[in-house]
Amino acid sequence: MTSKHVQTILNGAIYTLKQIIPMNINIQSPSFLTEPFTHKEIGVLVGLTGDIKGRVILDSNSAIFSAIGMKMFGMNLEGEMLKSFTGEFGNMFAGNLSIQASEKQLFIDVTPPTILIGKTTLHGIDNAIKLPTIIEDIGMLTVLLTIDNK
Repeated sequence: MTSKHVQTILNGAIYTLKQIIPMNINIQSPSFLTEPFTHKEIGVLVGLTGDIKGRVILDSNSAIFSAIGMKMFGMNLEGEMLKSFTGEFGNMFAGNLSIQASEKQLFIDVTPPTILIGKTTLHGIDNAIKLPTIIEDIGMLTVLLTIDNK
């Protein structure tokens, strides 16, 4: 894994956030994760395969995902609709990230999304970049990009 690949993925993630979230966002400084990650309430995990293998986790709470859905579709999302939207939001993010990476000659494909519900601590993540994002008038969405060394 080269630093160029990491930079490509990170830049692609930032660009993608700005493209798919129809609100003003403030991308915070990325950092390498040095301890287990505690998933808050609801999120989505999408696997990455191809030139880079890893995962993308979009993590927040129900109110944040619901507010994003409201802004995107003009309707309140809750229950099963909120879970479905969260998965589709992960698909949109990962698909756009894949396109951004391919434009830099880094080819990745994505797996179907896995919805994460409830507080969970993720252990065994060796290489991860945490990208906190503040969505104006909404709150915090955390993007976690994990990279497998194998």
